[in-house]
Amino acid sequence: MSVEQALRFDGDALWALDQTRLPWQETELALRSADDVADAIRRLCIRGAPLIGVAAGYGVALALARDPAGLELACETLRRARPTAVNLAHAVARVRAAVLGAPPGEQAAAALAQAQAIDAEEQAASAELARHGAQLLSGTGRILTHCNTGMLAAPGRGTALAVIAELAQRGSLELVLATESRPLLQGARLTVWELVRLKIAHQLLVDSAAPGLIAAGDVDAVIVGCDRVAANGDVANKVGTYALALAAAAAEIPFVVAGPTSTIDPSCPTGAQIEIEERGEEEVRTVVTGGEPGRWELTLPGTRCRNPAFDLTPAPLVTALVTERGVARPAQGDSVLGLLP
Repeated sequence: MSVEQALRFDGDALWALDQTRLPWQETELALRSADDVADAIRRLCIRGAPLIGVAAGYGVALALARDPAGLELACETLRRARPTAVNLAHAVARVRAAVLGAPPGEQAAAALAQAQAIDAEEQAASAELARHGAQLLSGTGRILTHCNTGMLAAPGRGTALAVIAELAQRGSLELVLATESRPLLQGARLTVWELVRLKIAHQLLVDSAAPGLIAAGDVDAVIVGCDRVAANGDVANKVGTYALALAAAAAEIPFVVAGPTSTIDPSCPTGAQIEIEERGEEEVRTVVTGGEPGRWELTLPGTRCRNPAFDLTPAPLVTALVTERGVARPAQGDSVLGLLP
């Protein structure tokens, strides 16, 4: 099968492309409850800050369609699914507010309408974000990116990968360097899958090779996505982002963060207040195999591991924050908050 959307709602279920099976299998999951959606988010079948926000919105709508009294339980279940990306909590709060403001008998319809509005807004944001980012990085030939930030991470074209795709369309892009993005290999499995579909020239590299290539002058700019941006401009993103920001600063090349304004959290003063999700040790001890589901052991069974899913990049290391509402440069304080609607 060939799936053109990571998420689609058909009235009875939310269909999600199972990202744990990519790139070997394109399989859709039928999600029919808030529990189903929360489980898919926890297991990373659905991932990427904007996309999990949209999925959570539909998850609340599915719960209300089944049980008009199930609002609070559904919201709490979805909020707990993953703590770092602010889009999830924002989407749940928006749908909950719409339900509470609707007359009796119209609450399920209000939930669905709000979820669909969030979906449409994120798709529109992706297109505008791509345009602003391509203008900022006009003429860039060799660009490095981390993790996955395309249509698998956000509705529409994505975030950072949407900028890359727009640069390719405009003709300046020569090569994309994509990190593997350990431990779950979102770069190797997902970004490469998207770059092949987009017909964009690319090379895959291990995460630890990236700073050295930046220092050697093989990279003109770095662009990444974001899971949460604090009010002061600090950025939480896929673990490994901080090292890229340091390398880019030392090499004096742009380090650009791309994300919709829904990832900006004005209630969070600095990155120090962002909860960094720690995931299971098994993700570090093993690696997923191709074809049939399974994992290969990388080390001795029972080896103790640390597995932070994200790290924090201080705002002074960010050259610019690209959103659908424009570019914050420098990406700090009032410059960032001024992008909010």
